[in-house]
Amino acid sequence: MFVWHEYENAAEAAQSLADAVADALQGALDEKGGAVLAVSGGRSPIAFFNALSQKDLDWKNVGITLADERIVPTVHADSNTGLVREYLLKNKAEAAMWIPMVDDGKTETELHPDAVVDYALKHYKQPDVLVLGMGNDGHTASIFPKAPQFQTAIDGSAGVALVHTTPVTAPHERVSMTLDAIAHTGHVFLAIRGEEKKAVFDQAAQGENREYPISFVLSRQGVNCHVFYAE
Repeated sequence: MFVWHEYENAAEAAQSLADAVADALQGALDEKGGAVLAVSGGRSPIAFFNALSQKDLDWKNVGITLADERIVPTVHADSNTGLVREYLLKNKAEAAMWIPMVDDGKTETELHPDAVVDYALKHYKQPDVLVLGMGNDGHTASIFPKAPQFQTAIDGSAGVALVHTTPVTAPHERVSMTLDAIAHTGHVFLAIRGEEKKAVFDQAAQGENREYPISFVLSRQGVNCHVFYAE
């Protein structure tokens, strides 16, 4: 199930998404005294990160982590960790607690996928709020079509929160939240931009389709995904 929110431009969508995420975090803070937010990487979320970082929240009681991460050193140009540190963990959000997926001290040759997953699982906290993106191939988090680990990533019976994935159509080994972990998140948001992604989304929204991993999120019973779209 999903709720569609459409905006005239990317700036308006980013600000509205930041408002919605802040409201969801505030709800968790009010209920439990703490909250965990998981976000996705890439260049698209930067405006959203900037807007969210300026929200008035009790950030010291908010943990921030990733929906997925490339298995690269955290100083690598493709690291989602570095992106979040630069654009989200600043301003008022600088007080938030970082929940890592990849050890800062590891070099590329030291980052074995199984060890990275073990490290990430030791630090893992189930998110209250999750912001996903979607690729032109329909992947979300790092659940990619045709990845050898695809079935493990979507199989709830496995009972695992994180999985190592090997994209066929993108660089770098990854560690990713599984479909089961996504489904256990109370507030799920999806941010997409452009007509090409809209066309992919429309296909995925028709039902579960292994060609479009995001379809499993949209079709999952109990998941209420709010989709924020701008052309």
